[in-house]
Amino acid sequence: MSKTDIRDIKMKYSKYSAIIIGSGISGLYAALKIEQQTHLADGILLITKSELGESNSKYAQGGMVGVLKENKSDSTASHISDTIKAGAGLSELNTVKFISENSDKVVKDLLNFGVEFDKDEHNNFTFTLEAAHSIRRVLHSGGDATGRMIEEALVKKVSENSNIDIYEQTVAVELLVNLANECKGVIVFNDITKEYEVIYSSAVILATGGIGQLYKYTTNPIGATGDGMALAFNAGAVMQDMEFVQFHPTALAIDGEENRFLISEAVRGEGAKLVDSDGIEFMYRYHEKRELAPRDIVTRANYNEMLNKKLDNVYLNASCIAPEKLAKRFPTISKKCMENGIDISKDFIPVAPAAHYMMGGIKTNIEGESSIKGLYAIGEAASTGLHGGNRLASNSLLECVVCAYEVANYLKTLELIPPKQIDVCIKEIIEKYSDEIYLEEIDVTEMKKELQNIMWNGAGIFRSETTLTEALEQIESLRTDFHRTDKCLSKAEYEFRNMLTVAEMVVISALKRKESRGAHYRTDYLQTDEFPKHSFMTRSSMYEIKKSMNHIDMTKEVEYYRINNN
Repeated sequence: MSKTDIRDIKMKYSKYSAIIIGSGISGLYAALKIEQQTHLADGILLITKSELGESNSKYAQGGMVGVLKENKSDSTASHISDTIKAGAGLSELNTVKFISENSDKVVKDLLNFGVEFDKDEHNNFTFTLEAAHSIRRVLHSGGDATGRMIEEALVKKVSENSNIDIYEQTVAVELLVNLANECKGVIVFNDITKEYEVIYSSAVILATGGIGQLYKYTTNPIGATGDGMALAFNAGAVMQDMEFVQFHPTALAIDGEENRFLISEAVRGEGAKLVDSDGIEFMYRYHEKRELAPRDIVTRANYNEMLNKKLDNVYLNASCIAPEKLAKRFPTISKKCMENGIDISKDFIPVAPAAHYMMGGIKTNIEGESSIKGLYAIGEAASTGLHGGNRLASNSLLECVVCAYEVANYLKTLELIPPKQIDVCIKEIIEKYSDEIYLEEIDVTEMKKELQNIMWNGAGIFRSETTLTEALEQIESLRTDFHRTDKCLSKAEYEFRNMLTVAEMVVISALKRKESRGAHYRTDYLQTDEFPKHSFMTRSSMYEIKKSMNHIDMTKEVEYYRINNN
């Protein structure tokens, strides 16, 4: 196998012992724990495609599960049971057990980094109840600003740490994976300078968040475009359960510029009721736990009420909660609603489902290891088996910090030395981004809206063979119109390239799963199979599936497969 010295490549380059892509809670915490526990000769680099601190995590309101020793009414056994029940048969017991048992440790460790959780007048943690939890175990901060408060505390610590370098406004465009299936770094694109850089490392950690922006209605911010999943998939990593997209039942049914404001599940946990325009409750018809049923059930109930009555939304009635409690417990929600003329202490809140969280993703273990050596994934970009087919409320932030903690523990056992030589495979990747392309930049705004409509209508809350097949054909048509297969000219183009890739994964995985389970609901396959199975996908397996679907134009795909599988 021929080798090339890294200095022979005519391109700006650098090297780090560890690279973290993404600046949400999982990425920030991983950077801090790696720096704290490991001596790294070449340092740590944290890359964010926006500004430090802008992420999905920032918008998490309800809280973070904390199975704490001081909460005598709770236990790991209870939390494990609740998680597995919500997971619709696909949660991995050992994963659930490990994350639950490490909950107390990571919560206490977060306190050391300046994170503060709400306490009562006796200085005891206050816990709230959320859907499908049997016990009050959800910690919160700033009332209903948990994600933002944790994010801000960790951003402060990262910014103050001289051993962590930060790249902002920088998007990762391709992983450097060699012929031995080892990740040796990443190519990044600075959207301000329009410059590329090759960054070598023997540990690349993807903490890039979810995919909500693939859908017309979402609670996710504009950056949630599935970048890490697309990077890993294009590099050959195994993806897991990509059909399982969770839709939150209660987003404020008032359109924002890029997303819909989340009305936390904790509001229902404190007693709010779902009602129609006449104030009549309806959840009793759908589940014995009513408003506190698992998220997939509440989402389908709301959506069903809207479809049957041809309405744009249902309502949440929080007036049964004492006004002073509402103001103290939900200041962010109260303020946002008041800005839209809604006093939540007496007015109904218009709500509707919206894409919220991705249960599937890059298949990993607890330590974040993917199927590619040296490539790790944590947080929403990863699929550890914790959430199964339907995430239990507030388990996401817990998974973020436990897995970030564990990837740091794992990396301290390794000798993290950036490569001194690269093989022909990596050399070809670098040369591809060294070449100039003489094309005009594409305004992908309308294309993005079209894709979001396609996914909402075809691969949304209700799905069928017909809607999914039509969605796949429309995505392929968009890909042809986009005419970018590799190098792009802007961050927006790279994001849209990633969105198309992830959209195909979601749709094809949904087509393959011919049952209804958790958040995946097929109107043409209403049964739930007796023996639950995870779904898996790789670049090569997608190629074979699409090849068998002869109504899909495979011209570009065949060429990509030929080049990347020689």
